[in-house]
Amino acid sequence: MGLAVETNSDLDRFETTGFVILKGFYPDGVVEAARRDAGELVDRFANRLMEAGKITSGHADAPFETRLARICTDAPDEAPSIFRKELHLAGMYEVFFHPPLLDIVETLLGEELRLYPNYSIRPKLPDHAPTLVLWHQDGGYTYKVHRDGDHSAETVDALRMINVWSPLVPAREDNGCMQFIPGTHRIGMARHENREHYLEITQEDLAPYVNQAVSIEMDPGDIVLFHNMLYHQGLPNRSDQVRWSMDWRYQDARQPTLRSTTGHLARSRLHPDQIVRDAGDWVRRSFQ
Repeated sequence: MGLAVETNSDLDRFETTGFVILKGFYPDGVVEAARRDAGELVDRFANRLMEAGKITSGHADAPFETRLARICTDAPDEAPSIFRKELHLAGMYEVFFHPPLLDIVETLLGEELRLYPNYSIRPKLPDHAPTLVLWHQDGGYTYKVHRDGDHSAETVDALRMINVWSPLVPAREDNGCMQFIPGTHRIGMARHENREHYLEITQEDLAPYVNQAVSIEMDPGDIVLFHNMLYHQGLPNRSDQVRWSMDWRYQDARQPTLRSTTGHLARSRLHPDQIVRDAGDWVRRSFQ
């Protein structure tokens, strides 16, 4: 399944548009394990709130798609927008270190691969402003927010990185799927402004391209690979369910991360003793 992206047409599409979608990439078992891990995160979240006396029910009988929303209706000020440091779970190992995916990324980046220190599970709650991700480039956060040293926009642009996004529930326009503007990865670093919850590309830099935006509707098991400098956003969730998704990044491990964190080696001939060996090794490690 993963080898499909190695055809010239897929590689050309990635280089031209800045992204490529692979339908049905993950086996059902990988998706189910990731959903179990997300469910465990909700269990922990609910238990913490119950122990603090902030809710009286963890809504354990509610479906995965609605349970977190029901909990957060009872405690709206506690609503999470992201899980990151908590992702050292066995199911997430199968997502991040899936051999066919690493084969694809190695084709694009080379044999020294780092899982970049920016991997997340995101629950986009219905009509929840803190989860409304505005038009941005992921490189904009490295340049403007996660400053480790005095690196330039050109240095960030030179990062050899592949971003990956995959939904745990069907992602459609009504529940907040992503939108991309094809080809904008070639423009360079856009100017970003600080908003209440996220960065946003300035209207001057966005306006010439925004009418070219396309919606990226996907199903569980699908993945999209996209460029670190591609203009993208998440639509608002107008449904009554949580739009669960995962996102993570791979980087040429010969480059610095330009952050204070180092990530984890996924493949390496230079440092084979440092790679994440298996699910148990991943669980024993921590965000770094």
